[in-house]
Amino acid sequence: MKIIWSNFASESLKEIYLYHKEVASESIARRLKTNIFNTTRQLIKHPLSGQIEEILAMLEQEHRYLVKGNYKIIYREIKEGILITDIFDTRQDPIKINNQSRTPSR
Repeated sequence: MKIIWSNFASESLKEIYLYHKEVASESIARRLKTNIFNTTRQLIKHPLSGQIEEILAMLEQEHRYLVKGNYKIIYREIKEGILITDIFDTRQDPIKINNQSRTPSR
């Protein structure tokens, strides 16, 4: 099983990194990014370890999530492995997670 990052998730993580680099420090931003990457590693052996993301249930793609700090790592299983679809800041309104026009932002 391998971890695959969608373009959207990669861009979300990049924006998170840049934001924390700007408001905190490069060290903190790097640590946060590393922690998010490390959290996804458990999915290689335990793809069902995350909870089902109820807000995305209507998509019928069985999205799940892991939480690391203030961020939800949204993913789903595909035949090629685990697809990370989003990194979502949990301090936002949860309904925004399903907003198709949402673009990665700080």
